[in-house]
Amino acid sequence: MNTPADQAIRRITHYESMLQRAEEIISSNAIQQSGEMQELLRALEAYYTSDEWKQDFESDQAGLLPADLKRGVLSEDGIDHMLDDGREWLSSVSEKEER
Repeated sequence: MNTPADQAIRRITHYESMLQRAEEIISSNAIQQSGEMQELLRALEAYYTSDEWKQDFESDQAGLLPADLKRGVLSEDGIDHMLDDGREWLSSVSEKEER
């Protein structure tokens, strides 16, 4: 089926994997992945500022999503911190490359 809840679950799962990947890049300091990090941050920010994120967040708050669904991407603080951390990381990579 392709219900709104199914669509939300697929979307959340997709962006959750992007969030996890961004965290992996930062924690491993994989400088060679700076291009990928830029793409991840752009996509995560676009989702975070979209109506889809707001709808997914509201569905979560209403208890309409499975309890075992990973949903760190719906945490306002979590995604906001990741965006900040990712920008800081990219800035530090850029500074290292300029040296």
